[in-house]
Amino acid sequence: MPTIADLQVLRDKLINARASGISLIHDDTKRIAYKTDAEMAAAIADLDRRIASMQSGGITTVQIFSSKGLKP
Repeated sequence: MPTIADLQVLRDKLINARASGISLIHDDTKRIAYKTDAEMAAAIADLDRRIASMQSGGITTVQIFSSKGLKP
């Protein structure tokens, strides 16, 4: 599992590539090609969410509220 630092490095590479108009990211082990700017933006948003989740410790509580509705 990647660390926060790994995800931050990948996010920074992706942001730099997007800003320069490059749609190909590669390192020693893999190569990722993005077809559109929207795909790059979605990947950056996903990395931001994953980093934030790891920094906050993830979801600890989920509250569900339900109702059958009002009776006539």
